[in-house]
Amino acid sequence: MVFNSINFAIFLPIVFFLYWFVAKGNLKFQNVLLIVSSYFFYACWDWRFLFLLIFSTLLDYFTGIKIYEATKRKKRLIWLWLSILVNLGFLGVFKYYNFFAGSFADGLSLLGIHSNFGTLQVILPVGISFYTFHGLSYVIDLYKNKIKPERSFINYSLFVSFFPLLVAGPIERATHLLPQIIKKREFDYNKAVDGLKQILWGLFKKIVIADNCAGYANNIFNNYNHYSGSTLAIGALFFTFQIYCDFSGYSDIALGTARLFGIDLLRNFAFPYFSRDIAEFWRRWHISLSSWFRDYLYIPLGGSKGGSWMKVRNTFIIFLVSGFWHGANWTFIVWGFLNALYIMPSILANTHRNNLNIVAQGRYLPTSKEFIAMITTFGLTVLAWIFFRATDVSQAISYISGIFSVSFFTIPNFTGIEKTLPLGILTAAFILIEWFGREHQYALAKLGDNWYRPVKWVLYYVLILSIYIFAGSEQQFIYFQF
Repeated sequence: MVFNSINFAIFLPIVFFLYWFVAKGNLKFQNVLLIVSSYFFYACWDWRFLFLLIFSTLLDYFTGIKIYEATKRKKRLIWLWLSILVNLGFLGVFKYYNFFAGSFADGLSLLGIHSNFGTLQVILPVGISFYTFHGLSYVIDLYKNKIKPERSFINYSLFVSFFPLLVAGPIERATHLLPQIIKKREFDYNKAVDGLKQILWGLFKKIVIADNCAGYANNIFNNYNHYSGSTLAIGALFFTFQIYCDFSGYSDIALGTARLFGIDLLRNFAFPYFSRDIAEFWRRWHISLSSWFRDYLYIPLGGSKGGSWMKVRNTFIIFLVSGFWHGANWTFIVWGFLNALYIMPSILANTHRNNLNIVAQGRYLPTSKEFIAMITTFGLTVLAWIFFRATDVSQAISYISGIFSVSFFTIPNFTGIEKTLPLGILTAAFILIEWFGREHQYALAKLGDNWYRPVKWVLYYVLILSIYIFAGSEQQFIYFQF
């Protein structure tokens, strides 16, 4: 079941009705209902992997209690590492075994040693990278005495498996979500309306922009040898908007859906394509993952407190691990390495925290300096996305070589180019709406608050109509594969 499906459009109102009108006022009943709904939601993908989710939940629930109750540091550490190793063990088997086996065999073949490592014919459990990190943050925070264990298995299970965030985040923290789960929730009309607006904007980004960009991006990337440099550049732009609108669209729907049930999830995107440097981009892109690596890997490694060597080492570790988290392919590792190179000058010059404010805050337009900085950062990001999208490193290098050729100065031409005008207009409108809404939690949050009411509703109906007109076949979200 995906957010952009008819099934979810039926599922959500039913759960909403039962939650507020049947289980009204009964917190335990509401939480049980959300758990059952979440397990049903997950089972719609593949019910067999539901047992893996439940096992992971049980593991961290019990090890968390053991960590808290242990009186000696050594025992606390043993229980912590038990949770970490088992969690990462499952993640490694399902997500990375074939990659390591294949890479090791390739390495041996370069030495003239031929081997035949068997691969696992298994499906990657959807959401495993996300709910694994939910549990790890919980046990690590317990070990650091930041929180106390949640004794209610119902409450802890909901923290791990709450269906809006279950398959593609945001990656929640127990310090943020658990207090909301154990607290009685009352229906808030304004909060629900705000949630619906964010769902609408997420669906527009996913269905209208991302899914339509995907068709052109796939065609160009799959046939890159036959296209000019200018067309390849257009293809990279298509993917750049596809991945942002796909993933941030999912996050908008997730946050809006959670708000319908009186729960606030962590913000995951803050208009990253308006960033003025790479450091700012990574403070605004997939925020829950970036902050997770910062808190549980970068800072424990020493962060930026050491000398230049430690800063360089820790930065490269963070970005390489981040790339590897995204998938078992060298393209993701190169993508992480490239972003580490991008950010390194600002790390060494200690300018990586220069742009903490919102670009052009309180103004309609950026300064020329801000505009050039945004365009430069965006261009570097587009280049890095080519490695993210390519099937292998060789294709990515060939693709980039094709862009930086004399054919870059030709007129773009690709299959279906004559049909791209409506998508171009809608994408331009999308960028404008994002720009004018950049000072808020999401683009539609405050947009139109001071407009004449019928005009504001025209905007909403145009978005709904666009979704209806441009909707094609149901398409998965990109980050489900991670």
